[in-house]
This record gives sequence, structure tokens and C-alpha cells, in this order.
Amino acid sequence: MSKSIRKHSGAFKAKVALAAVKGDETVVELASRYGVHPSQIHAWKRALIEGAAEYFDKGNGKKDDQSVLVDQLYRQIGQLKVENDFLARKLGH
Repeated sequence: MSKSIRKHSGAFKAKVALAAVKGDETVVELASRYGVHPSQIHAWKRALIEGAAEYFDKGNGKKDDQSVLVDQLYRQIGQLKVENDFLARKLGH
């Protein structure tokens, strides 16, 4: 009997971990329903719980992503301005 390694999506892992956190069904029942090993469900549940604190510590992440994007765009604008000024001086404008 060969064992195949399946890769589950983040959405699937979150769904199973949330069901485990809810506690409406036992981990064994969830493992049977979703076709994964109970120890894998425990690992996903632990990762969800540990990651939740980090999520709330840094906020929802959108502001950080937006500030990084804004910083990149300002850097690009600055670079283009320097290049534009250089070319204008070379052309004598």
C-alpha cells in the first residue's frame, strides 16, 4: 500500500481547524469526515490558535501591506524625478 502526500489549501486547513476549535465534533469525527489524520487536525488547530494572537498583535495586515506599497511607489516616483531632472539638464532645458 503506497502513501500519497496530499497538499491541502489554506482555506481547507482553516475550515478544518475552525471546526476543531468549535468543538461541535470530536477530532476523530472531523478526521473521518475530511479524510485527514487526527494529529494533522491537532497541528492545524494549534497553528490557528497561535497565529490568531499574532494576527491581532499586528492588526489585520492590510495597513502594513498598503504602507509598503506606498513606500515603494514613493521610491519609484523619486527615482523617476531624478532621471527626469538629469535628462532635462543634459538636454539643456
